[in-house]
Amino acid sequence: MATRSAIGVMHGDVYKAVHCHWDGYPEHNGRILLDHYTSERANALVSHGNMSRLGKEINPRADSPHSFDSPQDDVCVFYDRDRGDSHSTWQVFTTFEDMVDYFSDCEFFYLMRDGVWYVSDGGDPPELLSAVLAALEETK
Repeated sequence: MATRSAIGVMHGDVYKAVHCHWDGYPEHNGRILLDHYTSERANALVSHGNMSRLGKEINPRADSPHSFDSPQDDVCVFYDRDRGDSHSTWQVFTTFEDMVDYFSDCEFFYLMRDGVWYVSDGGDPPELLSAVLAALEETK
């Protein structure tokens, strides 16, 4: 079963966000975002629209094919680019609550604000992603 998440980047007073279908829990998508997505890369990620899978890399390598049905390892799989869906663009929200309401099927919500990643389950205010991941690792 999918663990859906929303990934957003704050621009001034608005959130630009997308949906991600698979592996949205902090130990997977959260870890990838924290370790591989700076502000610049987060903006590039969201600009591609909704995705099936988050990867460490946005763009596929030129040395092998990449598609929705046959993706390269560690490369994002986007609905528009990799499957040809034309209505998979990012959304803009003025509040975090609006983002949570829109992506109501998501279990986790990731936000990049001022170069720092935050996470929420939608019921609580966003917390520092690094602190959440550290707490999860302590319980192992």
